[in-house]
Amino acid sequence: MELSKQGKEAVRVEGLSVSFGGRAVIRDQSMHFLRDELSVLVGRSGSGKTTLLRSLNRLNECFDDCRTKGNVSVRFDGQWREVHDRALPVEELRRRVGMVFQTPNVLPASIRRNLTLPLKLTMNIRGDEAEGRMERALREAGLWEEVRDRLSRPAGTLSGGQQQRLCLARALALEPDVLLLDEPSASLDYRATKRIEELLLELRERYALIVVSHSLGQARRLADRLFVFREGELAETLSGDILVDEPAFYEMIEKSF
Repeated sequence: MELSKQGKEAVRVEGLSVSFGGRAVIRDQSMHFLRDELSVLVGRSGSGKTTLLRSLNRLNECFDDCRTKGNVSVRFDGQWREVHDRALPVEELRRRVGMVFQTPNVLPASIRRNLTLPLKLTMNIRGDEAEGRMERALREAGLWEEVRDRLSRPAGTLSGGQQQRLCLARALALEPDVLLLDEPSASLDYRATKRIEELLLELRERYALIVVSHSLGQARRLADRLFVFREGELAETLSGDILVDEPAFYEMIEKSF
């Protein structure tokens, strides 16, 4: 890695292998992700993209038959922490490495409670401080002006795109260091997808963003670095001119897939 980029490392993956029920999904892979950068993971279905993403905040452990080997470290406050370190509570890890899923998973509660309840349960933040964080997060997610007068209404009354931005705001309210997004626009229409992409380009100035995308066109529009997965391994890492040169990009993708 270039010396100029070493200080920007946010996540390190070293010798990572993940299997489910004895079937290998990721095989001895190493890579790093930078802060102030938008990293996009692409590859065929089953190539290991989402499994890699979920390894970063231990969500794979939700499956009893998952086995993980290797190391994943995240930089918090200038210090490297191994995600499986027993001194790092998994709740704290998942607060600081937040995740937004493919399908919006709003709570069956009001828009306000969707943000204030996690703050109360995770950080014991209530009252005016919680209200302030809620507003800042909704503004950051580009949603405040749309919902400010209906915070008491059920979150389920929002459109699909608004629900996805609400989920993003919920993660932002917890002040994460890293944001993981698993195909965040897969279930959205063109206009909502465009709004999500614009938000991600804005947020990369403040967070380490790691995004799984099903769309190569979207990947080219968003990525500072593109990680191409094939059969559980990192086949190629693309950045710079290759992402701008469309014919060269698709030629490389064809070889890597």
